[in-house]
Amino acid sequence: MRVEIFSLCDAATTDGGKFNILGAFDMIGAAQAPAVHPQCAVALRIRFSSHERGEHKVVVNFVDADGRHIIPPASGSIRIDFSGEQMSGAANLILNIQGLKLEKFGEYSIDLIIDGKIEGSLPLFVRERKGG
Repeated sequence: MRVEIFSLCDAATTDGGKFNILGAFDMIGAAQAPAVHPQCAVALRIRFSSHERGEHKVVVNFVDADGRHIIPPASGSIRIDFSGEQMSGAANLILNIQGLKLEKFGEYSIDLIIDGKIEGSLPLFVRERKGG
């Protein structure tokens, strides 16, 4: 199993097997805290080899610097199945987030856990925007 794409972005879609990602970012500037980001998405593309066919549990945790959850953990299962001739297959996953409330300035983390193992982590920096 290999994580090919793991990104925080403005939006993501899938269409006919194609994965579309718009506006990847890792920093939000805000005039004050708490800051509310109206809409964003976590985009994931995970590749599995032929011996990894079957059910896999995926969890995305969004936490602050103290490890407290900002939103409830997003968890679910994906079933990987592709034709016998293929050596691998990919799954595209999108977690849409509306009204993300970030209580304070600082660093946050988006953690990806697959089958109970941490497979990646993304930072999100929330900085005070000075002036107009």
